[in-house]
Amino acid sequence: MSDHDKSHHDLAGRVAEQGSIDALLAAGRTGTSGVLVLRGEPGIGKTALLGYAAAESGSLRLVRGTGIEYEAELPFAGLQLLLRPALGHLAELPPPQRRALEAVFGLGGDAVPEPMLVGLAVLSLLAEYAEESGLLCLVDDAHWLDAASRDALLFAARRLQAEGVVMLFAARDGEGSFSAPGLPELRLPGLTPEAAAVVLDRHQLSPALRYRVLAEAGGNPLALRELPVALAEEGPAAASFSPGALPLTGRLQLAFHGQVSRMPEATQTLLLVIAADETGELAVVLRAAGALGADVADLTPAETAALVVRGADDTGIAFRHPLIRAAVHQRAPLAQRIAVHRALAAALDAPEHADRRAWHLAAAATGPDEEAAAALERTAARARDRGGHQAAAAAYDRSARLSAMPGARVRRESLAAESSVEAGDLERAKQLADRAARHPGGDALHARLAHVQALAAFWQGSYPAAHRLLLDGAGLSRGPDPGQAAAMLVQAIHTGWYLGERHLDGVVGRLESLPLPESDPMAPAVDFLVRHLGPGDGGRPPELSAALDAVRERGRAPDQTLMVLCGTALAHGQDADAYELARALADEHRGRGGAGRLPTVLFFVVEGEVFTGRHRDALTTATEALGLARDTGQRQWIGQFGSVLAYLRAAEGDESACRRHAEDGFAGATAGAIAPGAPWAHWSLGLLELGLGRAEAALAHFDRLAREPMRHHICATRSTPDLVEAAIRVGSRERADEPFARFERWAERARRPWADALVLRCRALLSGDERADGLYAEALKLHDPGGRPLEYARTALLYGEWLRRARRKAEARVHLNEALEVFERLGMRPWAERARGELTATGAADVAPANGTQGVGAALTPQELQIARLAARGLSNRDIAAQLFLSHRTVGYHLYKAYPKLGIASRGDLKDLAAELGI
Repeated sequence: MSDHDKSHHDLAGRVAEQGSIDALLAAGRTGTSGVLVLRGEPGIGKTALLGYAAAESGSLRLVRGTGIEYEAELPFAGLQLLLRPALGHLAELPPPQRRALEAVFGLGGDAVPEPMLVGLAVLSLLAEYAEESGLLCLVDDAHWLDAASRDALLFAARRLQAEGVVMLFAARDGEGSFSAPGLPELRLPGLTPEAAAVVLDRHQLSPALRYRVLAEAGGNPLALRELPVALAEEGPAAASFSPGALPLTGRLQLAFHGQVSRMPEATQTLLLVIAADETGELAVVLRAAGALGADVADLTPAETAALVVRGADDTGIAFRHPLIRAAVHQRAPLAQRIAVHRALAAALDAPEHADRRAWHLAAAATGPDEEAAAALERTAARARDRGGHQAAAAAYDRSARLSAMPGARVRRESLAAESSVEAGDLERAKQLADRAARHPGGDALHARLAHVQALAAFWQGSYPAAHRLLLDGAGLSRGPDPGQAAAMLVQAIHTGWYLGERHLDGVVGRLESLPLPESDPMAPAVDFLVRHLGPGDGGRPPELSAALDAVRERGRAPDQTLMVLCGTALAHGQDADAYELARALADEHRGRGGAGRLPTVLFFVVEGEVFTGRHRDALTTATEALGLARDTGQRQWIGQFGSVLAYLRAAEGDESACRRHAEDGFAGATAGAIAPGAPWAHWSLGLLELGLGRAEAALAHFDRLAREPMRHHICATRSTPDLVEAAIRVGSRERADEPFARFERWAERARRPWADALVLRCRALLSGDERADGLYAEALKLHDPGGRPLEYARTALLYGEWLRRARRKAEARVHLNEALEVFERLGMRPWAERARGELTATGAADVAPANGTQGVGAALTPQELQIARLAARGLSNRDIAAQLFLSHRTVGYHLYKAYPKLGIASRGDLKDLAAELGI
């Protein structure tokens, strides 16, 4: 039968699936990227559809790879196999990306690259290899990909846009792991009876056997091809298996094993070696088989029966279908499997095979085995150094189980737990740490385990448990390692923030009494936190810039500590310093490809932009960060940035979008702790209601913020002027008394003119008499209309309204016009309408809505604006791509979309628009 005829039979009944693939291929040829995950049971036709895609790829370049079960613990093994044809383009990548791939492929370069930098490098390499013709990337058995390869490929797949790259993944149900949330999926059902009949046409079957095959196969193409042969060979014995007596996969394995069991003994031995090694390197297979009495001639019966097939260059060997491998390996006696693994370990004696040798030693072990344990520990260390944290965790865990000495076992278990939390496998990290913590190990080791347990609990949303573990771990570290204790207590500030003021105060008290050496970089950081978050002595708290200078004089504090400093500074009004630090940290993360950590830093960036009324910048930052959070699976930040977007949509008056994003912010609440995005969500909904004139509904949200467990949050503080305005509008001044008193105390400690201006505005609202005139006027003098235009406009609007009610219409018009200009420039429709209505009431003429007041970039999407700004600064497409974790082709695509919207024809014209683009 020709290949064409075989393909025809394999794809019978798959017209719809072929159509989906055809559409992706057609789009790829025009430069539009696409991704599809094919899912289904073994033999359902996933591989056949990948073959169809390859046959129909036409002008698209092609790379193919497959997950290999045995290599699932070898980091980046699948990625290296897939990208081998494209490695000639490595030199075209930006240096950090090139070095990252060189490191993970063992070609030199840096150690431990940021995981997402590897994903970005994969994206860039695929884009480069696609060139102008486009690229088809096929990955079979994706469920067996090693975790490092899987994560890098999924990151690249989620960032594809305009490269002309089509990625198809085939993954089996129920085995391995290939969770790909957010990517399009196509689940393959069984064939219809009509299509199944087409596949059966190749066999001459009796009516009874035909009915039997159709009943057992359930529309599975592999079963339709293999069961007729197996049932015919079983003869009368086939009657002992009633349809459905075995799961289909088991029935097929049994059919394949029947074929294997009829092979000569030496051939069966050779097949077991191939099944145990699975990499298909013929030289290694034959060396191991030789030690067991088999040689290359014993392959012939298996090749004749089409159980195995040779590679194109005769250096590789593979089973015709993965279920044959499973049948051979699973049904072999244990003693034979152990002997084969020992033979393979002996055959893999070259240094480059050390990791594979270690796993075969482990598979051959029948009890504690220090040789295998030590080999696996070295494998784990190599995996960790290459950024393969999940592979490292698996190797450390197996090494611990094989350890002969209790001390070595506990040490390896703790290393496995730490690697698991670095890999994001939180449940496994918790289990490993819990297991290790049950054994003696000393305070230092148990503090490290508590830290792992705390991180796992925190990222799973169990803030009370994480907080308790951090405090316990810090207590264990306090004497032997006060620096470690300080780092854990600083992290406990983060958990305490979500739990309430009492928990936060408890952490601050422990930090204050911690005996840190003055030379420790953590010492000035701790001092800053204690003096800001503690009860205070009436003196002025330290400035963030001074604290950072003191840290740098002593070395460098951990990034987590710097981010807590940043959040604390924002919480206490030091917006400029906090914003500068956040931008610097963001630049560092972009420079080293730290996409996974970037959302945390960008949250402080976006807060600074919101607080200073730079809504367009905030929208750009929040949109980018939300995309990164989704692509890296950080649910906490999805909610946080969703609620910031809710605030920005509230300011615009877009009610449906605001409420939709606020729902994301409220997601993730747990027993004893609020959802991380809840404070911003409440502020957003309160601002929405206030802007739309529904003051009572607004006050309900602001009231929630003003009470525990949220009243110490940044949003509760910053929204107090909104609360005061809402309370006055509903005639409930007393509801503002306590929150405003707290705000006054906060502003007194912050000592910022803009904070004092907000206090004056609130006093004007609360005065209810002629004193408001002077208070509003003084507030406007303290406001910064250039640096904080929104708050200036809010005060100008309120003052204008007061003046109009006092019948001082000419004066009112001056302030109302100022407010209107800012609101229109920021796109705050409800607030602009309110100012316009007040102007009309003063008798002003011609107050129709202005057109084009939001600037030249108003028509751009957030991503287009971000790219246009970077291009206007002189960055190349490749430089921009590296910063934004995109491909250079996607950058070019967005630039060409932006030019007509900006009214320009080329990149050179962007520099003339720099000021209008907000650079």
